[in-house]
Amino acid sequence: MSTDSVLYDHPGPRARIRNAVLTVVFGVALAGLLWWVYTKFDEAGQWDGQLWKPFTEAATWTQFIGPGLLATLWAAAVGMVLSLAFGIIFAVGRLSERRWISIPSGAVVEFFRAVPLLLMIFFIFYGVPFLIKGPVTAFWAVVIGLTLYNGSVLAEAFRAGIRSLPGGQSEAAYAIGMRKSQVMQLILVPQAARAMLPVIVSQLVVLLKDTALGYIVAYPELLQRGVNDLAANKGNIVAAAIVVAAIYIVINSLLTALANWLDRRSRQRGFRAQRRTATGATPVGGHTVSEPQG
Repeated sequence: MSTDSVLYDHPGPRARIRNAVLTVVFGVALAGLLWWVYTKFDEAGQWDGQLWKPFTEAATWTQFIGPGLLATLWAAAVGMVLSLAFGIIFAVGRLSERRWISIPSGAVVEFFRAVPLLLMIFFIFYGVPFLIKGPVTAFWAVVIGLTLYNGSVLAEAFRAGIRSLPGGQSEAAYAIGMRKSQVMQLILVPQAARAMLPVIVSQLVVLLKDTALGYIVAYPELLQRGVNDLAANKGNIVAAAIVVAAIYIVINSLLTALANWLDRRSRQRGFRAQRRTATGATPVGGHTVSEPQG
């Protein structure tokens, strides 16, 4: 079975030549831009070894960058789990046939998508304590803000993925006696998650970067500790910003690579299941048993 999408048309000879030329042109332009930035920084003395010396000291990593990185990853991990749960719940709620569920779910999603995340974190940290008569820690202000905003975006992604699936799958499931909750849990949501995986991963990358907004409530994340605090104590803010940006790039690249691996793995499992179905073989107890023909 071909893995190519029916919506994708392979480029012809002229298109391949055009794509190659454009790739070279943009590559040269990017190299020129990077060289221009390098020379301007060099003229300003930003590559002086003395400015980068703090990054050769263990204390820089153990007191500033390391703790900030751990705080960022912890907030991002909790926010990702809660955002995915929020997205699935409210996507299913918006698709409910009961208006008393679908309308409030839609209102919640649209509201939190419209409110700026920075304002949301600020309000949770400074405003919610007046409502609950108790403090909200900086960690939970950041995590709740990330969950509400990114979860609302993911809810729309899941809803779009569920609606893109052929209606015959739901009808077949109902025909064999499955309830709607079972159809959603076992058939629609898993397929929608796989179909919308690129969008989901992109939003999770955004969530990871948005942890930097925790500075508004003094949350000690990577940008706060690795750039602001480090520059205030040990030196050049430009060097600190470059190092922290490189760390963000590495983390986001690893997250994207993990998502691509999961996507390939799920597709391979799907193709194996289709081949077993096509050949009349059924997995039983870890073995493949062929069904009798005729």
